[in-house]
Amino acid sequence: MRLGAACLTLLLVGACTAQTQDQIARNAARSTVNRIVLERYPGVPVEPAIGCVIDNASAQQIYALAADSVTGPTASSAQIVAEIVQRPETLTCLAAEGLPALLRTGG
Repeated sequence: MRLGAACLTLLLVGACTAQTQDQIARNAARSTVNRIVLERYPGVPVEPAIGCVIDNASAQQIYALAADSVTGPTASSAQIVAEIVQRPETLTCLAAEGLPALLRTGG
């Protein structure tokens, strides 16, 4: 099922311009990150945290998270988010958004 969802995502994204593909993938990845933040970081303001994670993810990470938007987060997607949260750029973004609780958890 996960493979089918990933294929569907790739087909939909493949039929669009590069800019549209990026926006579709980012929106789908936001869905996955939203679920992970709600589960792993209770009490953290979700929208600012999601923005920091998405803005500091690589294209490969965005597409991996987007593929999980259909079937739901996996251990792999949670690991991806944890890796992104630990980046200096993400930590700076989170601090600027006033999210010290997320910073203390360390991803």
